[in-house]
Amino acid sequence: MAIDTIEEVTEPRAENLSLAEVSHASAAMLARVSPGVVEVRSRGRGAGAGIIWDSAGKIMTNHHVVVGTGGKPQVLLTDGRRFETRLVSQNPALDLALLEVDAHDLPALTIGDSSRLRVGELVFALGHPWGQRGVVTAGIISGLGRITGVRSGRSADYIRSDVSLAPGNSGGPLINARGEVVGINSMIFGGDLSVAVPSHVALDWLGHAGKRAYLGVGVRPVRINRPGRNEDPVAGVLIIGVDPAGPAQRAGLKLGDVLLSVAEQHVVDTDSLRRALTQGVAAGKADLTIIRAGQSQHLEVQFDKAT
Repeated sequence: MAIDTIEEVTEPRAENLSLAEVSHASAAMLARVSPGVVEVRSRGRGAGAGIIWDSAGKIMTNHHVVVGTGGKPQVLLTDGRRFETRLVSQNPALDLALLEVDAHDLPALTIGDSSRLRVGELVFALGHPWGQRGVVTAGIISGLGRITGVRSGRSADYIRSDVSLAPGNSGGPLINARGEVVGINSMIFGGDLSVAVPSHVALDWLGHAGKRAYLGVGVRPVRINRPGRNEDPVAGVLIIGVDPAGPAQRAGLKLGDVLLSVAEQHVVDTDSLRRALTQGVAAGKADLTIIRAGQSQHLEVQFDKAT
């Protein structure tokens, strides 16, 4: 079920923008997201990049970047702050690692839904190639598929693009035109194409490797019209059951509410709901956007966490 209809129709369409306007919009977007990209350092030298996954101190990077730090990585932020990190979890097969620092005011990036990517979409890579901090390269999605690990024998989704990567880009974000993280840059394939781990794969891994969020609702996909708006119906999930002892009940969700987003991630079915909940688990809370009696409302849910 498509989710583009959730976006405001007043947003400018790309085909109506001049090249200069597109260029300025891209530059503004990249300036906004760049503080969410850190340098992962080892013994004072750069080893790779990392993504501020949430403001509470979680940082996503590649497993091979963490291995390259000798087990004691530091992260350096764009504002000059430096933190010692703790390794929370790692997955060599997916080439992912989750670090944690003692901070609660970090400029976290928005995690996009990579399962909806299409070949030909514009993407950007941010990182620190050859020790040059904050370098941006651009390209398009060249292919989407599955790759099988030589040692593990397991297969996983991957994103292939023609963005330019070099040592120091590993662990940094692949960003879509909306400024959302859709992948974690991992390696160069075939000499000229780059491979990234999709954000939805990283979210699924976090949900299994760490703590998971339980909302406590039963849902059914729906499409509804917003009163007073001349636009296509929006997609969401109808709340058809609420656990009386769960987080949804405490947040004020009710039967008949239509849930549109969790943690700024559009929700259209149980899979997208699960991915959005996984994104919010590290912070322990998330903003909900709902429609109740024809009116949009915002609620905040505090998650119960369980291993």
